Amino acid sequence: METFTLTRREMALFLMALSGTCPKSPLVVLQDAWIRAHREDMEQGKSFSVLLSTLLPQAFEKLVKGQKLTGFSLHDIVSLGNLIEYTNFSITSMQNWVKRDFKAYLGTPKAGKKYSLNQMVMLFIIEDLKSSLDFESIRKLFEILFGRSETPARPMIDPLKLYQSYSALFEELDENNDQLLDVPIHDGSLRNHDAFIEQRIMQKTENFVKSLEQLKTEERETVRNVLIIALISVQTAFFHSLSRRYWNATLFLRHLQTM
Repeated sequence: METFTLTRREMALFLMALSGTCPKSPLVVLQDAWIRAHREDMEQGKSFSVLLSTLLPQAFEKLVKGQKLTGFSLHDIVSLGNLIEYTNFSITSMQNWVKRDFKAYLGTPKAGKKYSLNQMVMLFIIEDLKSSLDFESIRKLFEILFGRSETPARPMIDPLKLYQSYSALFEELDENNDQLLDVPIHDGSLRNHDAFIEQRIMQKTENFVKSLEQLKTEERETVRNVLIIALISVQTAFFHSLSRRYWNATLFLRHLQTM
């Protein structure tokens, strides 16, 4: 069975649609994403057979039936999270995060016995940031950005806004969609181009935070820095996923050879 896969930007649009802040419905966002990934199949008249062989999570099936998603179980969150390219969610990790590692920032389930949209988004952000930061560092960022759940205060930036922002910025920085941040090479004689990467990321994020006029100057600087961290983390997630694929293939083939 084929797995339905979304880019982070597509997932962000889907979450915005669920929250009512996107002009498209959640189902239309998913249909657009599926068309993008299967345009060639559609042109060859294979769309129906391909869709039949695609594994859809239960949450998607509810949308197809016209039902609304008002809360998310941990199983829902893991199922949706693993649709995002280059992620590796597990129910065990998620339980540890909500019950121990990030409980102070996530709080208890806010949609009855299920988690709210914003809580799910925060878990998606943790999954991305852990590619380059340890948990203590992520907790410190959450403290600055969102505060603790037991002392409600205005967050510096809404979790969904943050997720949508760095997801969109990453795709803008990867125009050719090769999963690598595009770097304009000004001097072919240079061996290292890290300065160009940093400069381009800084420019993109700096331009973006200028639009956050409700924030103070130091707050905009903080959000800019977090966006930079998130962009680098998403890039790192790609390399981690690639490394896992080769590790799994190596062990799988080794076991075959010893049979």
